[in-house]
Amino acid sequence: MTITNGKVSLKHLVTMEILSNEEVLGLIKRGLEFKRGEVEIKPDRKYYASNLFFEDSTRTHKSFEMAELRLDMGMIDFDARTSSVNKGETLYDTILTMSALGVDICVIRHSEVDYYKQLIDSPTIQTSIVNGGDGSGQHPSQSLLDLMTIYEEFGTFEGLKIVIAGDITHSRVAKSNMQILKRLGAEIFFSGPREWYSEEFDVYGQHVGIDEIVEDVDVLMLLRVQHERHDGNESFSKGEYNSLHGLTVERYKRLKDTAIVMHPAPVNRDVEIDDSLVEAPKARIVRQMQNGVFVRMAILEAILNGKA
Repeated sequence: MTITNGKVSLKHLVTMEILSNEEVLGLIKRGLEFKRGEVEIKPDRKYYASNLFFEDSTRTHKSFEMAELRLDMGMIDFDARTSSVNKGETLYDTILTMSALGVDICVIRHSEVDYYKQLIDSPTIQTSIVNGGDGSGQHPSQSLLDLMTIYEEFGTFEGLKIVIAGDITHSRVAKSNMQILKRLGAEIFFSGPREWYSEEFDVYGQHVGIDEIVEDVDVLMLLRVQHERHDGNESFSKGEYNSLHGLTVERYKRLKDTAIVMHPAPVNRDVEIDDSLVEAPKARIVRQMQNGVFVRMAILEAILNGKA
């Protein structure tokens, strides 16, 4: 990982921890340049990418596809439902095959936490790995698009009061964001059900009730309730969750005029956030989706820089 002439070069992007603050800001600023149309794309050769999603996805999967198309990359189709995975092929052997075929970058989402370690440690696999989400582990590209959205709004992270609210224990988005935002100088708070919070997060910030902090917050980052990662034995009421922990119209009105509301989506409407607020003036949920394309272009370009 290096920065040369203002350009970030990467071999892989699997966690936010591998990025320095300078590299994070470099990727954000490059994403903004792509968004403003300031970048002329001139690859030194044809590059190829494959998106291997073993868990369902709309935003991450399709925004990587759009980013690859905008960078004039060739895309090698992969569908887990029709692949040799159904014959017992391991993830390692799938990626070994892609590497042997000449795929330059594999974007992978998988249910296994840290699935990528065996892949990036392999002396044989030459394809670069971009982590599109590993179970309840990390989601670096989502973290970077969140950071880009905040930076675009405020021009800094230093001193911002940021609340991460909701299903924190099961959220790879929360884990990626709490680490890097703390490092970049933001003041972090957590909110949501106590049973979905772990004391290991105390090193990054404190847990508060949403009504204690809503009037002071600069960024309210809501998280989806991830029913698929729960054991199914706990009782859950959408209305009760919304009333106790969600962003209701009443709480929205208490936000500062300059505050913004974020959510990685998909949104459980009338659970984490009232339906009428998803596209409200302070909401940046649609902008997050837009920014996802441009920051993923920056990620892919950084890996191509490393290969060039």
